[in-house]
Amino acid sequence: MTTPNPPTVVSTTTGSSPSDDEEGGLVMHLINSRTTNGSPSSKVSSTTSNGNGSPWPRKQLVDVNPRSGSLDLSKLPMRRNSSYGRMPSENPEAKVLVIYTGGTIGMMRNERNALEPRPNEFVRKIRQYPNMHDDAYAAKRYGPAKNMAPLVLPYVEGQHRRILYQISEYEPLLDSSNMGVSDWARIATDIQQSYEFFDGFVVLHGTDTLSYTASALSFMLENLGKTVIITGSQIPIFETRTDGKDNFTSALILAGNYIIPEVCVFFNSRLFRGNRTLKISCDSLDAFNSPNAAPLAKMGINVEVDYRLIFRPCTVEKFSVHTKMDENVGLLRLFPSIAVATVKAFLQPPMRGVVLQTYGSGNIPTNRADLLAALREANEREVLIVNCTQCNEGAVCELYETGRQLQELGVIPGFDMTPESALAKLSYVLSKDCWNQETKRLMLKSNLRGELTHEKTPEMQEYDLIDAVARTLHLNSVKELSQLKSTLF
Repeated sequence: MTTPNPPTVVSTTTGSSPSDDEEGGLVMHLINSRTTNGSPSSKVSSTTSNGNGSPWPRKQLVDVNPRSGSLDLSKLPMRRNSSYGRMPSENPEAKVLVIYTGGTIGMMRNERNALEPRPNEFVRKIRQYPNMHDDAYAAKRYGPAKNMAPLVLPYVEGQHRRILYQISEYEPLLDSSNMGVSDWARIATDIQQSYEFFDGFVVLHGTDTLSYTASALSFMLENLGKTVIITGSQIPIFETRTDGKDNFTSALILAGNYIIPEVCVFFNSRLFRGNRTLKISCDSLDAFNSPNAAPLAKMGINVEVDYRLIFRPCTVEKFSVHTKMDENVGLLRLFPSIAVATVKAFLQPPMRGVVLQTYGSGNIPTNRADLLAALREANEREVLIVNCTQCNEGAVCELYETGRQLQELGVIPGFDMTPESALAKLSYVLSKDCWNQETKRLMLKSNLRGELTHEKTPEMQEYDLIDAVARTLHLNSVKELSQLKSTLF
């Protein structure tokens, strides 16, 4: 990664700075500022209401990278937290950074009763909601500076820490259908710059491309040691009837109280591994699912985290961010009688990687020699092709002859990866200039972030152990034996 230019320090006018024991009482609603053409703005200005409607000027130092426009929070007067291990039990507070990129969750109704994003209104409105902000606790904690301090989530029964959350609002607010690689890099960079100052991270995002962003961030955030949760809503949080409050509140609780070192998606009471998710509905509150991987946590009367499912890498290295992603990748979905000219055109340079969405368990028509020849030719030009099923549930395998033929052509099995995850992984792997072609092929077949499941053939000794334990516990059903196998192996 190239070294960025030195940050530009921007100061806005002010009252007095907080004392050290306030631990960053004046660092709150930080707004990333850019011009309309994507270049960083030279100024960041902000004012805060004192509760009576009049602006309360304050001093704030914000470092802005002139190239990316992202905030540099390294100068903020907040106590550092360990980037690994469980948060100290004696610490009664947890700090969570909320990156508000846009989306339905923060929209408001205009004079025509249509929903629209409203810049610089989200934090002000949230601060007025007693079920999202504990004003009494903030007054006791920060005194006169409470209106410039981080928001405080009201006490949650059964949770040991109070959540102090600070919102960074993007300018302009983004429609998720307009988001791409540069926006993923911006989010990743903002997390990197504030990593040591917060216990967890929540990204508020539109739902249309949320799974793409979650998949991309899961690869871009390398050696992640803290919880990152992406969420949004189908109904704005400020509506009387909304899923936004539960999604946002639950994400804050999980990010501040639990160490789940993955990029996750929270929606409708369930926490998923981000690179396993699919958007399954445009009008249901149960809009996301993870067909091939069980939820990492469930929010009911109690918070249930299944720590057995959390993906933990075998190496211990320092957290880093990889923002260089290859954009010469694409999704090609097969359909009956697809023209070979279409396939050839899609595989032409500058295309370097393709997710091939095939039928069933990874099949293509074997009576189409022209298609097979086009795939073979692309493989010889070192175009990486990953085979993923068009089905939401299940995986590609060598069960049928057609699947075997694809592997013989050099097509890489995608196992049970989602198309979104496979596309993000291709972009990530192809951008690794330090890897040769064979290493890239190997990495695409490897489980890097919990994005795929390798089928494991049990050894005879394993069958013997399963049988012995099942007899002892009087387990007979197929479901019970399957659960026992999963528990033991």
